[in-house]
Amino acid sequence: MKDYSIWVLEYSYVPDYHKSGVIYGAHNEGYVKLPYCYVLIKGKGRTILVDVGFNNKEYGKVLADRFGVKNWQSPKVVLDEVGVKPEDVDTVFVTHAHFDHFGNIEDFPNATFYLQEREISKWMWAMSLPEQFGWLMGAMDPGDIIRGAELARDGRLVLIDGDREDVLPGIDLFAAFDTHTFGSQFVRVKNGETGTEDSWILAGDLVYVFDNAEGRDGDGVYVPVGLASGSQTNLLLATDKMMTLVDRDPTRVIPIHEQRLVERFPSRVSEKGLHIVEITLADGETSKVRQ
Repeated sequence: MKDYSIWVLEYSYVPDYHKSGVIYGAHNEGYVKLPYCYVLIKGKGRTILVDVGFNNKEYGKVLADRFGVKNWQSPKVVLDEVGVKPEDVDTVFVTHAHFDHFGNIEDFPNATFYLQEREISKWMWAMSLPEQFGWLMGAMDPGDIIRGAELARDGRLVLIDGDREDVLPGIDLFAAFDTHTFGSQFVRVKNGETGTEDSWILAGDLVYVFDNAEGRDGDGVYVPVGLASGSQTNLLLATDKMMTLVDRDPTRVIPIHEQRLVERFPSRVSEKGLHIVEITLADGETSKVRQ
């Protein structure tokens, strides 16, 4: 019995992103396409997102232009491809607060957001540092942190301190402190009667591409991502924790920025030229990628 369906939904992309940005030390190895995505989880009467993208206006658009993001589409357009409206989303798990993951909260008026407390408090700290520490803020929109505070004021922000299992039935959150960001987290979705034999990890930016968890030649030697405010060692330890939670099956660790997901899972391309990747289907759910 499978309780949850999972789709990775591309909402924009960077056509040519330095490979060293996704694989630590991959200097002078050219470029890769970097999809910008969020994840939809449906089941048990819930409509859940992992991350929300960015809003393509004000400073969010400044950052998008700086990173060379193309073909941005709104949540309304992207979610319509799988029969969901932004207003249907009741829960959002934020893996970290970079602009392309936490920058579009206003489009989800009925959702409660879950974020590690360390993530938001340490970004406040980073914002207060002198200008010579500005590198830390390279992928941050300070306005997102302000909007996060507004969520708290409205009773729609739940701050987590470390791991929390069954935050919703069959869904766990795991902290990965001082890795890609100060308070990153990843999500485990447990399907099946025992909740362990059909589990999936939604890695956020702790794993960008297959190589990070599977090795550059498929040799199983972890390689950290190329962008981190924390330590590479902590990134490797977080990767190993993810692998342990899925019985060391790397195909169950889903890198959200991996363009090759379409080679591993059923997928289709929308009219807007963006990919919809179907990771797993709950019992009774209709495929969104097959006719």
